[in-house]
Amino acid sequence: MSEQLTLPESEEQLPKKMRWFDGFAMSMTMPAALIATLGASIADLGGWGAAFLWAVSMIIAMGVNWIYTELATMFPESSGGITHYAAEAWKKRAPWVAPLASVGYWFPWGTNLATYGAITGALIQAQWFPESTWVVNLGPIELSLPIVIGIGVILFMYLINIVGVRMTMAFVYITAGILMIPLFAFIVLPLFSGQWAPAELTWNLHGMEGLHKALVWLYIMAWTTFGIEVCATFAPEYRDSVKDTTKAIKAAVLFCMGVFFLIPITLGGYAGEEAIQANPATFFVDSFGSLVGGASDVMVLCLIASLLLIMTTSVADASRVLFNMGKSGITVRAVGKLNKRGVPVRALNVMVVLNIVVLVVLQSPLAIIVTGNLGYILTHIFAVSGFFMLRKDRPNATRPIKLAPWFVPLSLVLTAFMVVILVVGATGFSVTGYGGYKELAIALGVLATGVVMWVFVQKDDARKAAERQPQDIQEQR
Repeated sequence: MSEQLTLPESEEQLPKKMRWFDGFAMSMTMPAALIATLGASIADLGGWGAAFLWAVSMIIAMGVNWIYTELATMFPESSGGITHYAAEAWKKRAPWVAPLASVGYWFPWGTNLATYGAITGALIQAQWFPESTWVVNLGPIELSLPIVIGIGVILFMYLINIVGVRMTMAFVYITAGILMIPLFAFIVLPLFSGQWAPAELTWNLHGMEGLHKALVWLYIMAWTTFGIEVCATFAPEYRDSVKDTTKAIKAAVLFCMGVFFLIPITLGGYAGEEAIQANPATFFVDSFGSLVGGASDVMVLCLIASLLLIMTTSVADASRVLFNMGKSGITVRAVGKLNKRGVPVRALNVMVVLNIVVLVVLQSPLAIIVTGNLGYILTHIFAVSGFFMLRKDRPNATRPIKLAPWFVPLSLVLTAFMVVILVVGATGFSVTGYGGYKELAIALGVLATGVVMWVFVQKDDARKAAERQPQDIQEQR
């Protein structure tokens, strides 16, 4: 199957109501996402090791996302984001890249409700219901208080997004504003506390074993740092798709670069590695309480607001990608429809069911991240290598922003490095203790299912086109 068959283009169009600062607010998801992995990274790598690797990961993400500024302006009306860039670049050589990249990208973003719903449930239980440790066994699955809370959060996020983009953005600004409270506390207050001891932080990356560990952690960190590409997904919804997309990406890159490097040093030096190792998931709470005078309840509420920001952005991003997949025939076309308010409600319905299933089956937040990272990094590999291919195949294409020539070899270097991270990270279960062959099998199964569904949709499109052809000839006569 050398060419992707398509039916006549749908009239479904997302409304253009957003500005670049709306996309930048969406990217605040990434600093909030540190909650899931920062403690574990400091505990395993040491404070200086974690700061170094978070900075390295962010530098890679900066190069990758700078490349996306050119690609975003080439396809300003696409709600597929980087998946569309990959599909366009590879469609003549390997049309199956379109479903592989689309599903690989959609699954991690789409399952963020499960990931951070689980963390929200764990925080609420630890802070206000520590004695509620009940578990209900339902055959192969278990329900506990955090899981039940997580399911409730998933349904709440669904309702927020189904109202429309303005309601979603209002919620994003509220939660992003609340996020500034813990970010300020963790970056600035330790410096004036008298307890900040950066000299006591360690470096746990030594020799070849350290290099292997670093590559595995770069695989995990990629989900958090690379995620600023979310700004590109909303390109068709910006009032000025070209200018707003590039402004949003650049602002997100610069802001996140500072946050990801500073927090491991400031908060790590204040909390101490021993305390972080004892409780890597919730050490934030005690640190915030001591910094601001015991306001642990306030800190937990701020953390929950940050998690809600992540989930809001994830739902908005993933539902639009799934909508674009249905609209372009990469998956079942029925999901490529909007309701009267311009909301991809069918895509949202699919996501609700998926997240509840993933939450109940996997339960561990980091296990969910590890599962989704395989397809996510693979999508970036296809998209960044696609930059090189599009420069070669379409030299005269319209490029409102055209990067310097040296970005072409840079795209090849970044592609090669991400391939190494993917191969080492996807098989490095023993290094971090998170994930295993079950998670790898699920990830591969999801990618394979996406390709199979694409094949069926393409065959169905071909059948409908063949049925239409005699009728078209008759009408012409």
